[in-house]
Amino acid sequence: MNLPQKSFGASELILTDRGTIYHLNLKPEQLADTVLLVGDPARVAEVSKRFDKIEHKTQHREFITHTGFIGNKRITVISTGIGTDNIDIVMNELDALVNIDFKTRSIKPQTKSLNIIRLGTCGALHEDTPVDSMIVSSYAIGIDNLMHYYRPENNTDEQYILHEFALHTRLQNNHIIPYIAEASIQLRKYFGNQFLHGITVTTPGFYGPQARAMRIPISQPNMMDALSSFNSRNMRVLNFEMETSALYGLGKVFQHHCLSVSTVINNRATKTFSCNMQHAVDNMIGYTLEAIL
Repeated sequence: MNLPQKSFGASELILTDRGTIYHLNLKPEQLADTVLLVGDPARVAEVSKRFDKIEHKTQHREFITHTGFIGNKRITVISTGIGTDNIDIVMNELDALVNIDFKTRSIKPQTKSLNIIRLGTCGALHEDTPVDSMIVSSYAIGIDNLMHYYRPENNTDEQYILHEFALHTRLQNNHIIPYIAEASIQLRKYFGNQFLHGITVTTPGFYGPQARAMRIPISQPNMMDALSSFNSRNMRVLNFEMETSALYGLGKVFQHHCLSVSTVINNRATKTFSCNMQHAVDNMIGYTLEAIL
């Protein structure tokens, strides 16, 4: 990725007096090339307890980071909190840590790509997607608005799926403009038969945006039917969640290799919830670490 040299002022690249980037509170040397993202801050320790050695720990707000080793493999695990807005912070700061020189505040002449894997939870949309199963997001369709602030370029497959999705759901008639990004093929090939593969829809909220009507009316009461009946390129929309479209979109723009793996903790079609969510998430962590090792 050849970018023009540019100097970033103190209000753009925000560094602490310790030389760490502001939100993540990390120095470049404290970040591994393989990064695991989890939403829940408590899940960081659930991942790093499997490390043979932890070399660095830090926390700022909801962003907790542990960097360590499993054998010779160096791994960083970071909590992001919930939502695409937090993914925007995390992805921009991860890229800055590896591709901006903090001393000169300019883009490095040679940039590099990180391997970034999200370990999340989600809601399934089909009866045949069991609670506690694991989903790899082959594509993510965002019905939030984050990537409309950037300039991603879609390949032919992305354009085709997005066009069909727009025609099928008619969300644009309600001023919701979807966007799409594909997972890293390089990472996806390591996640085999233990995982379901399909399309993930990322929403900007948990209740109304995911068609949960509580005490007040919602504007998209038929969204569940529209999403669950969608099929393109022999792929269905398998799940809802709140982060993956931003991860994939920004990963594509920054040229990082990104993948999202989710444990199904509720099934909207069968109206069921996991009886042992912690066990299911632990399984996902274990399978993912095996894959990346």
